[in-house]
Amino acid sequence: MTAPIELYTWPTPNGFKVSIFLEEAGVPYTVHAIDIGAGDQFDPDFLKISPNNKMPAMVDPEGPDGQPYSLFESGAILIYLAEKYGRFWPQSHPARHDTIKWLMWQMGGFGPMLGQANHFRVYAPEKLPYAIDRYTNEARRLYSVLDRRLGEAAYLAGDDYSIADMATFPWTRSYERHELSIDDFPNFKRWFEEINERPAVKRGLQVLADRRPPKLTDDARRNLFGEAQYQRR
Repeated sequence: MTAPIELYTWPTPNGFKVSIFLEEAGVPYTVHAIDIGAGDQFDPDFLKISPNNKMPAMVDPEGPDGQPYSLFESGAILIYLAEKYGRFWPQSHPARHDTIKWLMWQMGGFGPMLGQANHFRVYAPEKLPYAIDRYTNEARRLYSVLDRRLGEAAYLAGDDYSIADMATFPWTRSYERHELSIDDFPNFKRWFEEINERPAVKRGLQVLADRRPPKLTDDARRNLFGEAQYQRR
């Protein structure tokens, strides 16, 4: 019997990437809640798995040579799982490299820039017009890049649904926060609505969804954005 993947996560876009893959691939997994508002990411045991004190992270009890193997960084986790289970990961070139480049686009640009837009528009204690405009404009530019790509192909890496789509989709669920109309991006809209209706995606998005608080407390803000992370080192 296959030992389940140990998934350390919280209901955020990055966390949902991995739960979506595991649901899509039918891989058994056990969820460990890492409440980033409560500071669970600074626990010494978690830092042994994720030294950058970020979630998601995972442990494969049956990793290389049958030994437990831990990973952090959502993109690295997706590549590992896709390679291990042979799913959502093209075997031929250039499709494989198309998957990698769009996954890196999400990891290096789309996710971080939308995260900054969310922060300055929603969470920052002080409204800074320059920062709001800077990241809102960058969010629109990146959605335009996404829309153009999806006008060329059914999915980010081409004809087939892949880990690049799984990585990008959870970040797009908050498009309304960026003063964007989905109707301005018809190719994105088609892709978004299709993926949003996938049963495995719906299941992946339910992982710990009931644990996310409706608003941030002052302690949660310190753990997420303040100096708590430095004080605990």
